[in-house]
Amino acid sequence: MKTIGVEFKKGGKQYTFYDNDIELLIGDNVIVETERGLQFGTIASIYVKDDKKDHSKVVKKANSDDEKQHLNNIKSALKAKDKAQSLANQLELDMKFLDSYYTFDKKQLVFQFLADNRIDFRELAKSLASIYKTRIELRQVGVRDKAKEISGIGPCGRKLCCSSFLNDLDSVGIAQVKNQNIALNPQKINGLCGRLLCCLKYEDDLYTEYRKYLPEVGDKVKVNGEEAIVISLDIPRKKYIALMVNDNTKVEVDVSKKNEKRSNK
Repeated sequence: MKTIGVEFKKGGKQYTFYDNDIELLIGDNVIVETERGLQFGTIASIYVKDDKKDHSKVVKKANSDDEKQHLNNIKSALKAKDKAQSLANQLELDMKFLDSYYTFDKKQLVFQFLADNRIDFRELAKSLASIYKTRIELRQVGVRDKAKEISGIGPCGRKLCCSSFLNDLDSVGIAQVKNQNIALNPQKINGLCGRLLCCLKYEDDLYTEYRKYLPEVGDKVKVNGEEAIVISLDIPRKKYIALMVNDNTKVEVDVSKKNEKRSNK
């Protein structure tokens, strides 16, 4: 059996399943078994090799009736989202609903909402369960999920990565900012969501690799046999500037070519 990547939402995270020896192509709609029940999804990738992990299997290739049911589920879930927001407002709960969806078999109705603080939504969940007669899940999401849902234009002038091609919103830490020698200026390193830019992860592995060849700022080094102190780094170019102790001149050192260029500036 082959393993396939299935998206439950266009541009969303891919989940891995076995193809169950069914003839499938990228773009085909399928019904799969998940922890929440049956789900309707679209094949986004196909892998030739089995990764030897325990994945669920594709139940079947979706037919026209399945596709109609899926569209009806989407419409019903959107109405349920509006109803949930109305009920939350009545209960004076400070929460903003971003998305809602049914499992394919309608055994579960999931709501995603944004809130600044923890919300006691037990009464709301009971009301929703009594209306829709199914299992209700209320899931609080973060500001990065909101940015993915709403989208926008990033500082690079292009559509936000999270809403265009990123399937997983991996965590980004301040250590990655420091690793790349970027100034800790919130206006430069934060995205529209107010969190660290996702693109800080793209080249971080390369910066880590290049740093292996470079000293740290403040380190004492030998340049042409003379003592010097490292005052700045140019990590992508594998270069650093050292201040010569004997005459206070600056020397550019290229560790990839072992070139040294002295400057009186």
